[in-house]
Amino acid sequence: MSDPLLFRVGEATVFATDGQYTDAMPEILIGRTSGPVGQAFANMMGQTAGHTRMFAIRACNQLVKPATMMVPKVTIKDMATAELFGGVVQAATGDAIVDCLAEGSLPREEVDDLCIICLVWIDPRAPKHAERDDAELYRNNYEATRLAVQRAMAGEPTVEELLANRHTMKHEMYDPEG
Repeated sequence: MSDPLLFRVGEATVFATDGQYTDAMPEILIGRTSGPVGQAFANMMGQTAGHTRMFAIRACNQLVKPATMMVPKVTIKDMATAELFGGVVQAATGDAIVDCLAEGSLPREEVDDLCIICLVWIDPRAPKHAERDDAELYRNNYEATRLAVQRAMAGEPTVEELLANRHTMKHEMYDPEG
């Protein structure tokens, strides 16, 4: 029997309210530190221009468990974006991971043997948006990250769900018939 925690994936999207650029679209990879996810996690410790990776923390000196590496899905070109990534979004991600641990979505007894890679979206318009709602940015990232972890650990969506909805579900950002 294969190890059910070797490689898990999950994603979720929480859309912004009108007039905001606070969409959250984390993509999560969860697995054992001794497996392919752990290898990828370790390989991410180097930096790439514009795609700074950082650990998810709840506060300084409070690294979340399982250790979680946040990776931006867009190029960080300025301090305003870096501050959102390392501030509001990092706080939301860290809190969501800890809450998943507290509620049992992540197995407490295996926390030191697992790691998470979390790809994070920050709309390039958000950093300079004069009326940006940081509370909404936090809330959307928190909710989406928590849901992505829950889905990863539950193996959702199932193959049955995907096949049942194959002709009724449409991508929210592209309609091939429209």
